[in-house]
Order: sequence, then structure tokens, then C-alpha cells
Amino acid sequence: MQNQTADLSWSAEGVPVSNRFDDPYFSLQNGLEETRHVFLQGNRLPERFAPGFRIAELGFGTGLNFLATVQAWQGAGAPGDLSFTSLEAFPMSAEEMATALRPFGELGGLRDQLTSRWSEAGGPIDFGPGVRLEVIIGDVRTTLPCWHGAADAWYLDGFSPAKNPDMWSEDLMQMVAARTAPGGTVATYSAAGAVRRALADAGFSVQRVPGFGRKRHMTVGSLAT
Repeated sequence: MQNQTADLSWSAEGVPVSNRFDDPYFSLQNGLEETRHVFLQGNRLPERFAPGFRIAELGFGTGLNFLATVQAWQGAGAPGDLSFTSLEAFPMSAEEMATALRPFGELGGLRDQLTSRWSEAGGPIDFGPGVRLEVIIGDVRTTLPCWHGAADAWYLDGFSPAKNPDMWSEDLMQMVAARTAPGGTVATYSAAGAVRRALADAGFSVQRVPGFGRKRHMTVGSLAT
């Protein structure tokens, strides 16, 4: 079956909104700061960075999480290589991605490097030096079972559980746990009780912590060593 692409509209502030799920791709307040709070701080990064560190993500979207991670990796002077794997069902076009990322000037060359090399077909991108991105396109319920990696940190960034429940199912969280290294972590903007329970049932030690902006809470977790 042919892959589907993103179906977008744009808020008055220039934030991309999924028409399919009626949900914005990032915070209307500050998408980059939201990424840093939820996914970097939520996974205790950059302090956990180490040679060969592996990050996996559900929902590549605009690529903002990836770019913020690379910026943090480079800023920390982390040694060795970083592997970042993201699973995306509805990829943006390069033009849409460039428009979405335009406000984040501080990402500069990293942003331009991604948008100039981006393909809706996904695939591996050598983001060097020392950074390898792989975006796997397709329904996560099909693609995740075929991915045999083990992540040190997970970014769970699907659209809202209320609007896209397939991205947060108990079965999917079990697959996430099975693909997490011992001592690995998970972070998501969602504080929904069903998400916390699914992660806990999958073996994560789960906490509800302060969220970003208007979101009072978010969820983090770690897998036993």
C-alpha cells in the first residue's frame, strides 16, 4: 500500500496542524523549548550522552526533536556516534518541513541540512560527523515490529492519545519496552492515565512530572537494569 503524506493546515502563528488528527505538531508557545523540556530533559539529556547512544522516536513530524537533539549532542561535545531512529506514518514534504522550521533560526545550518536532504520516502541520512538519522515510513503497528534496535532513550511524540489512540496502545508500549536497552528511558508530553498505565504494564517505572507551558504534567519512565 502506498504511504500517505501529511495533511496540513497552518495556525495564525505559523504552526503546522494535522488535519487528519486536528492537532498541532508542536507547542503554539515555543516548539523548540517544548522539545528541550519534554524529550531532552525528560530523558535526562545531554548528561546521559555516551559513545554509541541510541535514540528512537515515534513520530518524526517536522524533525524538530531530532534537530534539538543534534544541537545538544554537539553542544555537549559528546564523544563517539549518535544513532537516531524515527518512525513516521505521514511524512511532510521538504517544503512543508522548511516552512514549519523557519521560525527556529538558532538551528541554522542543522535545519537547512535536514530540509535540503529530506525525502518523503525516509531512509538513512548520514548527518555527520558522528550522527546517523534513519526515518522509517509507514504505520508504526507494522514498522515497529520489524525494527530490531534497542534504544537508550525513547521520544513518544505521536498526536494526542485521544485523537490517535493507535500510537499509544498497550501492544505498542510493550513493543517499545522490548526495544529499550536496560536502564533506558522514555518521555512524552502526554500525561494521560491510559498512557502511564500502558507504560507501567510494559515494565517502565513511570512518573508524572511538570509539563511544558500550559500542560501541567507530562510522563517519564525508565526500564529496570
